[in-house]
Formats: sequence, structure tokens, C-alpha cells
Amino acid sequence: MDALSPLGMVSELPSENQTTLSDPGHGSREEQKDYFVEKDGVKFAGTHLLVDLWGARNLSDKEAVDAALREAAVAAGATILHSHFHHFGPDAGVSGVVVLAESHISIHTWPERDFAAIDIFMCGSCNPYDSLPVLKAAFRPDSIRLGEQRRGLIA
Repeated sequence: MDALSPLGMVSELPSENQTTLSDPGHGSREEQKDYFVEKDGVKFAGTHLLVDLWGARNLSDKEAVDAALREAAVAAGATILHSHFHHFGPDAGVSGVVVLAESHISIHTWPERDFAAIDIFMCGSCNPYDSLPVLKAAFRPDSIRLGEQRRGLIA
């Protein structure tokens, strides 16, 4: 984790749902931050939402898609490191990612089908569900299909 700190990829202080661990692997009792999440008595790396937007709008505007995903990241409490988006041509789809210290939000759009596939993966104290109202406002879908996976589940 120390190698990631200069890149801004870890916070200095653990969030309220992060704990510290002793590091027996290094022969010392030095405490290390644990960035896994503990929720409902289960410990895991983070929450991964798969969001399908049907009947969606604004899917071919690269700048609007970038702005929406950035706003969604901020709403979830995430730290934006950078973003990259590719536009496939006039009135064509957009693919891109907002890289977060806490993981990422990615999108691929099919404007010809009014469809967007969005992945939101976040760890730490971020709440990916807080991104959903922002995405609904930006893309105004007729319907949403939502799936959740807890990644890195500790059995």
C-alpha cells in the first residue's frame, strides 16, 4: 500500500468501515490499514454494480458522458484520479472509464439501441448506490436493470 500513497491511490486515514491489521509477514507488529469493507457481518474488497440503462438518452455525447460519470463518482464519495473516453463517431457510441482511488466507473453506450452498460466498482467508505441518482438524471433511462457483486469476499 505504501507504494500507492504517492499516486494518491490510498487515503492517509482509514474510513469508518476500515480497520487496521498487524502485519506478521514482515516480522513486526506495525499496524497496516485494511481497505476491505465490512458490511452486514461480511468482509469483502468492494461492491461492484452492473447497471444496464434502457431507453437512455445523451449516449453519443462524449463530454456529457464524461461529466456524468465524474459527477456520479463524486456523489459516491470517490476520489477521481483521471478519466479517458473514446467516441466512435458522429451519433455513435462512447466507451470510457473514470479511474478512482477506490477503483472505477466504466461505460459503453449503444445510442442506436438507447442502451448503456455501466460498471461501478468501489471499495472503502464509498457507496456506489449514491451514483445511481446522478446517472438517472444524466441519461434519463426508461428502465434500469441492476446487479450487485461483492468482490473479494472473505469466506
